[in-house]
Parts: sequence; C-alpha cells; structure tokens
Amino acid sequence: MRTFAWWFGMGSLMTLSVIMVQGGVRDLLYGTPDSSSLEAFFSIGSTIFGGGLLAGCIAVILNRLR
Repeated sequence: MRTFAWWFGMGSLMTLSVIMVQGGVRDLLYGTPDSSSLEAFFSIGSTIFGGGLLAGCIAVILNRLR
C-alpha cells in the first residue's frame, strides 16, 4: 500500500507538471467562461487523478513481478 500511495502522488505531480508546461492550468483559470468552470475543474481533476492511478497501479504490478 505504501508503494501505491508513493507512486500515486508522484504520478499526480508529474501529470500536473505536464499540464502546467502545456498551459492547461492557465486556460483553466483564465480562459473558461463562468458557467463551465466547474466542468473544467472536474476535467483537470480527473486527469490528475488518472495519472496518479496509472502510476500507482504500474508500481504495484512491477513490485509484484520483482
């Protein structure tokens, strides 16, 4: 469980850094209309969560193979 939690955090941070480099956070904060801001936050949040989940699952699988 510790391995999954560590790599989940690392995967989330790496996904967030890629989004920041591509300018997605700026678009999220300044480029969306007020009516769709909740939808945009959900979209970026699910992307970050998915990156963490992917990294955590791969780490658990590789740990079991070792």
